[in-house]
Amino acid sequence: MKRKHWQGWGPGEQAEQHYLVEPRSLAGGGDLRHVSEFLRACGWQDKSKRNGPLVLDSPDRTIRIGYNPYVQPGGWTIHSKATAHQDEWTVSLGRHTPVEIVAGLTDALTRPRSAHAPNVWAPLQEQHWDTTRDAEHFTARSPDGTAWMQFREDQPGHAMWWSGAHDQQGNGWTAMFTASTPMHLVQAFSTALASPEPVMRPRGRVPHSTQIRTTSVSVLPSQLSAWQQARVSAARAATWARTWTTNGPRTTARPHATASHARARR
Repeated sequence: MKRKHWQGWGPGEQAEQHYLVEPRSLAGGGDLRHVSEFLRACGWQDKSKRNGPLVLDSPDRTIRIGYNPYVQPGGWTIHSKATAHQDEWTVSLGRHTPVEIVAGLTDALTRPRSAHAPNVWAPLQEQHWDTTRDAEHFTARSPDGTAWMQFREDQPGHAMWWSGAHDQQGNGWTAMFTASTPMHLVQAFSTALASPEPVMRPRGRVPHSTQIRTTSVSVLPSQLSAWQQARVSAARAATWARTWTTNGPRTTARPHATASHARARR
């Protein structure tokens, strides 16, 4: 990793050893703040109780995201109430799902939908995942065979998306999406899942797996802080821009202000 001097480094700051991990699907859970701080910056309300599970509600209170490590099997749950334009839906992700992959989905919840029709399989095919199809299942599998994405219909009217990753040592996770999950969100997840970009983990937080590749890098705490802050700042800026575009500045005078001005001219 190329070193760059950031403003504000302390004189006694010591570099810490981290690792870039590939494939990202086997990198382990990671820092929950990668997901939670971004959502807070986008206006999501933190409903977590002290020393309890993470709970975040969308600004319109239709979607709740939770992470609970205190139950078995534990992990992430994303649930949306039914709305006038969308059926109820739920996504469950195992506790070892990398936060960068979770964020692919949760970040998309903060953005407007694209006008383009979503295609869950396109990001996987772009990364040369193998696809197979039978009467009930359509499956894409990563080139190394460790990760998969599948649409399955075990019986009429009972369909779902199923994904995950596992290595030969048994490390891994699974994710399930109800069939009513909006397709653009499933595509956002598949894009993050298939990304070839490695993810960073600190020393001691890298899974023991023969199927991952690691590159050792030295990182200063201020570098990590700056990278995290840049992500949060980008979320705040995008949220502010959408609010400004939607609401905009007031361009017409209030009725009472117009009347007052007319009286003043008499």
